[in-house]
Amino acid sequence: MQLYLNQKLKLYNSLSGEKETFTPLHEGSVGMYVCGPTVYSNVHLGNCRTFISFDLVFRYLKHLGYKVRYVRNITDVGHIEDDADEGEDKIAKKARLEKLEPMEIVQQYSVDFHQILELFNNQPPSIEPTATGHIIEQIETIKQILANGYAYVSNGSVYFDVVKFNETHDYGKLSGRNLEDMISNTRDLSGQDEKRNPQDFALWKKAEPQHIMRWPSPWGDGFPGWHLECTAMSTKYLGNHFDIHGGGMDLKFPHHECEIAQNEACTGQSPVNYWMHANMLTLNGKKMSKSTGNNILPREIFSGNNDKLSKPFSPSVTRFFMLQAHYRSVLDFSNDAIIAAEKGFNRLMDALDNLKQIKHSSASSIDIVSWKQSCYDAMNDDFNSPILIAQLFEAVKYINLLKEEKETINSQDIELLSKTLNAFVFDVLGLKNEVAEETGNDKLEGVVNMLITMRNEARANKDFALSDQIRNRLTELGIELKDTKEGTTFSVN
Repeated sequence: MQLYLNQKLKLYNSLSGEKETFTPLHEGSVGMYVCGPTVYSNVHLGNCRTFISFDLVFRYLKHLGYKVRYVRNITDVGHIEDDADEGEDKIAKKARLEKLEPMEIVQQYSVDFHQILELFNNQPPSIEPTATGHIIEQIETIKQILANGYAYVSNGSVYFDVVKFNETHDYGKLSGRNLEDMISNTRDLSGQDEKRNPQDFALWKKAEPQHIMRWPSPWGDGFPGWHLECTAMSTKYLGNHFDIHGGGMDLKFPHHECEIAQNEACTGQSPVNYWMHANMLTLNGKKMSKSTGNNILPREIFSGNNDKLSKPFSPSVTRFFMLQAHYRSVLDFSNDAIIAAEKGFNRLMDALDNLKQIKHSSASSIDIVSWKQSCYDAMNDDFNSPILIAQLFEAVKYINLLKEEKETINSQDIELLSKTLNAFVFDVLGLKNEVAEETGNDKLEGVVNMLITMRNEARANKDFALSDQIRNRLTELGIELKDTKEGTTFSVN
């Protein structure tokens, strides 16, 4: 693979509030952790935007030649309603409502999550740990925080002592909050009398008799705090200090702030060099909300089965729409906006198809090398996908002029143009030429059906040697024939 590590990548660090030159801890390698979903419902479009944003980061780092270990967790313990320390476990609540085991809920919505991200052409992470698979690690982390004096046990629960921690550390440095001014993320709920301070958050919660998901611990049966899960899993697979931690903007406080505190209290060092946060997605200018009905699920977009859009839109068009905005900006999803995105997407794919027909000449009238660097400059500026897409449309203009023979290009430059376009459109942005794929599938089906007809004729003529030869050759190509009473069907392995 060609390496582009000489490209000077800058990214916005939420911790410093500035764009910083990216320097990995280990040359040529990157460790990245992104907070994954709590699997108690279908993944919503706003979450998909976050995961698409970090898929772009993952893809570009790999394109530059870095060896990336991308860890994204699955929260399958089920944390508390509204992410407070009191209330009802979201997964257990859904299990009770649907009369299922909690792990049936986890499995159902984990499968949905993976299917949706696969439709969006997201690449899977390097490691996808689950919270339930790392209870031991979480308990060990709590033990160390207790030993270091930054937590206390109260009535079978363990709480992080924020005030004690803030005496020697800076609690609030990520979100820019002062402890004295903070609104308690625990609120005035039952169980507050267990805490020394309202701002303290649970590392381990005692399970009440009716609580379904529970594990034994040195402090009694219970379950881990939400913030603790990511601390335990990120450090297990990336070490106590790693390069990038990402998630949605809504996780900056309290979740990521608490992660930093837990890590520093446990290991004595700050866990992450670069904190990255993707912004929110609105729908028709308003916050997405199930309760108000201002909500749309990815499958409803793909099927057209909704009251928000005039027609269905493909996963690649939807992905392209999201990448037209910078990951740190608020993006509004609307019928008009995605129709415009579809037109742009189709123009881009048409240009890629037209490029194959362009004839080269002895000289180029356009500077492809400078254009290529402008694509890198866009992505090197905090993964600026909208500027990259603008540069790709400059190439679309070139291609249209070349097609009309108003510009010229030599063979070396046309190869560079094609290679660069394909790299950024498909490898970095992760788009798919769905029309070309559908056409290819139609052609494959036509050819295989023609061979099935030839095989049936050979069998009718008792030419079993030819019949077997057709079946065997198709099997070698990964195409399995199945003979039934209704006829012969095929599947591609």
